[in-house]
Amino acid sequence: MPLVIELPQVGESVVEGTIGKWLKQPGDQVDRYEPLVEVITDKVTMEVPSPVKGTLVKILAEEGEVVPMGAPLAEIETSEGIPEGMAEGKQGAPTPGEAVPSSGTTGYLLSDVKPVGPTGGGPVEEQPAPVARSSSNGALRVSPAVRRLARQHNIDLSFVVGTGMGGRITRDDVVEYVESAGGQPQAVAPSPNLSPDQAVPGEDAPREAPAPAGEETAGAADEEYVSLTPVRRLIAEAMVRSVSQIPHAWSMVEVDVSGLVARRAAVRSDFEQRNGVDLTYLPFIIKVVAESLRENPTLNATWGGDKIILKRRINLGIAVAAPTGLIVPVIHDADRLSIAGLAHALRDLTQRARQNRLTLEDVQQGTFTLNNTGALGSTVSQPIINHPQAAILTTEAIQKRPVVVNDAIAIRAMMNLCMSFDHRINDGAEASGFLQSVKGRLEAIGPDTAIY
Repeated sequence: MPLVIELPQVGESVVEGTIGKWLKQPGDQVDRYEPLVEVITDKVTMEVPSPVKGTLVKILAEEGEVVPMGAPLAEIETSEGIPEGMAEGKQGAPTPGEAVPSSGTTGYLLSDVKPVGPTGGGPVEEQPAPVARSSSNGALRVSPAVRRLARQHNIDLSFVVGTGMGGRITRDDVVEYVESAGGQPQAVAPSPNLSPDQAVPGEDAPREAPAPAGEETAGAADEEYVSLTPVRRLIAEAMVRSVSQIPHAWSMVEVDVSGLVARRAAVRSDFEQRNGVDLTYLPFIIKVVAESLRENPTLNATWGGDKIILKRRINLGIAVAAPTGLIVPVIHDADRLSIAGLAHALRDLTQRARQNRLTLEDVQQGTFTLNNTGALGSTVSQPIINHPQAAILTTEAIQKRPVVVNDAIAIRAMMNLCMSFDHRINDGAEASGFLQSVKGRLEAIGPDTAIY
């Protein structure tokens, strides 16, 4: 019996993934830990490795299909013994103490890790294996791609026998049913419980498998349609979740960063020669934000329903415009790093984000997000909070402006700080206290500010 490879749990709030690209095709030989398929989640693009050496015999999830964690992806025929902790038809994890080679960008992914809830409030209760239909209402448990295929052939899925995990109806089941019916469409019986355009109980609203990235679809003569890429679809869903679940409030302060500009200019050339890394303004700001979060812990928190969860670690997410879309890699324990250390960490993360080489660890456990919108020329912005965090801060473009200093007009380098915050966790007083803490530290930067 072939070994079934499943989409593994990743231990965070990720509950599903989109099949991006198959790296192997049926008939291809695969080595143990060799990447099989790229899967796109709302956090990162990851590669799923093969746990055994063998031959890929069947693909069970097509490119563009949205599948839940734990869903079967492919079947591999192997002459090796099934590794300890695994059974035929089941993917498992390496045994304790076993050396696991690196696999692409993600390493080896565990299949028995319980994910936490989407709000970070605790583990999700284990659900029984999905079944093909419910005896009480006849509802079907099928993927969006299978549902679409059934609609194309006008098939009533209640007549199709599922051979997938837990009786789930697969694409092959629908194809076999169509062929056995001689190509004749099966009229869909009207049902108050399920229609082609309704959501299946227990699933989100149905989503069509997206067309290949960048593919254009037909539109009106004066319109042009561009299909959603998997990453753009996930970004859209994350933004809707944030604004629909978090009551956003907004605040802004103006900061005199003349001292920051002078300090960076004085050490930039020497720093680049010694470290091989350009010293931008952002490491200074990250350092200041991390120190200010220690003083204002309710900004480094999440909403827990009946409680506020204060995070003891300060893990700053940095928004990066990658080629595939916006992604937020995380600098863990940012408050423990010097400005030089933050410059190295920032360059490493941004480079790997733009090269699509981030690991899951790089995008997990963020507690606060910082976005340097000033690099795009922005002077004021109103960002959307990175759910389920308590706030997000943007640093705007530095501009020379006339300001009043000691009752005299002076030309100073000025920058706006804009922050959206969760009004369930913080009121204006707490938000303003944090912004004033950041402002005070930025304006205190001078010739003696330590870089290392």
